[in-house]
Amino acid sequence: MKAFVAMACVGLSLMASGTAFAASDDAKWVAKCIKDNADAKVSAEVVKTYCTCMNNKMDDSETLSISAWEKTHPNEMKACEKEAGWK
Repeated sequence: MKAFVAMACVGLSLMASGTAFAASDDAKWVAKCIKDNADAKVSAEVVKTYCTCMNNKMDDSETLSISAWEKTHPNEMKACEKEAGWK
């Protein structure tokens, strides 16, 4: 039983560290998207909401930046523009 509990703790700690890594990676990609859209004619909050939405639609294993990925995913781009209020 002690071995099972120890293995469960190890498994949970690995899952937690993977989640933390994913969150920091997401933040990096969203920040790059915001920088890529610095000259947009909309508020910073609209850009942030758009970039976060696009990041959430992307697969965790995606290697393209949000700005590159959106060029091949027009439906997701339109949905995020609508969600963010981008006009």
